[in-house]
Parts: sequence; structure tokens; C-alpha cells
Amino acid sequence: MARLFGTDGVRGLANADLTPELALSVSASAARVLAEHDHSHRPVAVVGRDPRASGEMLQAAVAAGLTSAGADVMQVGVLPTPAIAHLVAEMGADLGVMISASHNPMPDNGIKLFAAGGHKLADEIEDEITVGLDAAGERPTGVKIGRIYDIPDAIERYVTHLLKATPQRLDGVRVVVDCANGAAWAAAPRAYREAGAEVIAINALPDGENINDGCGSTHLDVVRAAVLAEQADLGIAHDGDADRCLAVDAEGNAVDGDQIMAVLALAMRDDGELAENTLVATVMSNLGLHLAMREQDVTLRTTAVGDRYVLEELRASGLSLGGEQSGHVVLPAHATTGDGLLTAMRLMARIASSGSSLADLAGVMHRLPQVLLNVKVTDKAAVATDTAVKEAVAAVESELGETGRVLLRASGTEHLIRVMVEAPTQDIADAAAKRLADVVSSAS
Repeated sequence: MARLFGTDGVRGLANADLTPELALSVSASAARVLAEHDHSHRPVAVVGRDPRASGEMLQAAVAAGLTSAGADVMQVGVLPTPAIAHLVAEMGADLGVMISASHNPMPDNGIKLFAAGGHKLADEIEDEITVGLDAAGERPTGVKIGRIYDIPDAIERYVTHLLKATPQRLDGVRVVVDCANGAAWAAAPRAYREAGAEVIAINALPDGENINDGCGSTHLDVVRAAVLAEQADLGIAHDGDADRCLAVDAEGNAVDGDQIMAVLALAMRDDGELAENTLVATVMSNLGLHLAMREQDVTLRTTAVGDRYVLEELRASGLSLGGEQSGHVVLPAHATTGDGLLTAMRLMARIASSGSSLADLAGVMHRLPQVLLNVKVTDKAAVATDTAVKEAVAAVESELGETGRVLLRASGTEHLIRVMVEAPTQDIADAAAKRLADVVSSAS
């Protein structure tokens, strides 16, 4: 049986893969697994969504599933994923549900679950929920059936939280924010304005169909053009559920998650907030981040790919900053998951407090050319032990020395080996990646 939960919840084509029936079953099972069923405590769930049209249908199914398992539902409407996580913790809820497919196209949708405290679920809990889909489960009746309530001040609660977590007023910062016609359409411009920034909001008119449609963090040319036209200090681009952000500087240059982490790491170090002087990133972060942090005497600790592994390391080691090149950045003192709005506000706070441009701040890190090739294979395990592959990797690593890096990683869901090479120039990176890809292909 294929695993129901992917790297970030249950996701698929709405009403085909992700049906109302599945949403109802997942929600009911989650309520039974995550909520405390006792006579003194009625389980509570916080439910939110992004603006895509299928979210209305799936929200109704989720609410039905939760209430059928005896949980009360607190509906908060269209809000970013990190807002749901925050509200679960703030309201003392037993679980949270975010209905979103993040940066995926509009026809897709997904269900992200949070446990008490707003934390992502461990693999074993997801497996327990999956097993529970086919279980009969308790079906309360009468007054024990859950109720549904709307929380009208949810956005105010979230924005207040963001303002408290931002160490510096943003007065004097002129920012373009691309909301991707997604979950951040109202919260992001409001939070940035209330913090003092001058805000030009684009793609902030969701109609249920236009989420991620040629805009947001996967289409930086849109925010780049707006920054140049508006002569803004920077641009911020969110994805559909706003758990991440990317940026562009005043000249329109992209500032990715690695560079954002570099800027925030030094800001937190200077303010005494960087626990153990350590930043956590995944193995896919650019070598330029490693070199920059080494030069600044900041320790860089790496994890497997995926923000859940970054989160696990942050929590296990009591660290204060981590994230991914994609713009998922986690600050555990203020959030239990990646929060694109919080990241953007901390980035703008550094600009405001330092008086430096984003280009100057991001210049602490030089991105090395990076190539990623996906090689189809028949046996991923055989590739991992193949002598020719090992020799080819060793040869390229020897040629690059400290000026580059090689990483071969098996896909967790497909018959692919991902070949990543970083090098001083694009030509060297391209050639080395092609050599390795050919060897990998032959080995399978």
C-alpha cells in the first residue's frame, strides 16, 4: 500500500485524488488519534484554508469528519499555514487542519495536520491516522457530536503575533509583496503596514481560481518587475499558503532562502539570539552558505532534505534558526513551522535596523553555480553501492576540492537519483553533473 501522507500532508488533484470522502475520513481519524477523549475535555480543532475553490468543498468535509468524531471545529477562514499552527498553540487546541496545496496549481489541494502546540506530525502518527481510516471508531451522538464555530478575529490574532515577534519597526522600508493570490492576500500586506512599512501589494485579489497562476514565489519575474517599477527597497514573494518566502533586492536580483538565512543568522548573532551560534540547513543548501557561515564563525549544521528534518534538529538541539533554500525558514522561538510572513518581517527589520540595502546584506553570501539533474534508474539501491559511481564521485570531488561539492541523493518517491554539483563556474558544474549522470545511468 502506498503511503497516504507525503512530505507535507495529503495532497492530490481535488475531487479526484483528494476527495471529500477521503478528507472526511482523514479528519475523523486524526481527531481520534490526536485528541484526548475523556469526560472532562471536548476536543477542539482549528481549521483554515487557502483561497482555491476546492477548499470550500474540502473544508466542509473536514468539518464533518471532525465533528463526527466528537471534536469542536474553530473555522478561521483563509489564512496562511503558519497562522493555523500558531492558533492551535494560542487557543490550546488539540489539532489543526490546513487545507492547501501550497505552491501547486489551482486544481490540486491538500490537507496538512498539526498536533497540539502547532507541531507537525511524526511519521508514526501519520501512519496511525492512515490505519484509522478503515477503523469503525467511536461515533458520538446527541450532545456529544462536535459543533462548528467561526473565529472572526483570527487574522487579528495572527498579525498581533507577527508584530510581537518582529524586533524592529519597519518605518522607511518600501516593499512590494506578491501574495500569489493565495492565503497571504490579506494578512501579509496588513502585517507589513502595521509594522510601519510602505506596502505595494500585488496578486492580492484571489478569486478561487488564480492562486499561483503566473505569480508568487515560483514566478519571481513578476515581483522583480514591480520592484523596479515602484523603486522599492525590496520585493517579497510568497507561495500559495505562505509558509515560505523568497525576495528580490532593489536592483531585482533574486535573494533565495540560503541568502535570507545568512542575513538572519548574522542579525540574530549580533542580537544574541542565535543559540549556540548555529544555523541548521539541509544538505541541498548552496556551498556558498557553508563558506559564508564559516567566514563569519557561525556553525552550519545540515539535515536531510525537508523542512520537517530541519524542525526536528532545531527542537532536539534547542537551536533557534533553520530552513531551506526554497524559503522555508523556521524561528522556533516564534513559530512551530516555516512562516513566510515572519521571515519577511525579520528580513525587513534587519534592513531597517542596519540602514543597509538588501543587496549589501545578502552579499555576505556568494552563491556558487549549482546544477541538479534527475536520473531515471531501475534500482536505486544498486546505484548507491556501485563501484564506478563511487569512483566517479571521488574523482569529481578531487577535481573540485574546496571550490565545489557533489551530492547524490535517491528520491524518496520516484525511481530517480538526484545528482547535484556545485562548482566555481557554470560550465564546470554542468560538465561535472553530466559526467556523473552518465555513470549513474549506466550503473542501473
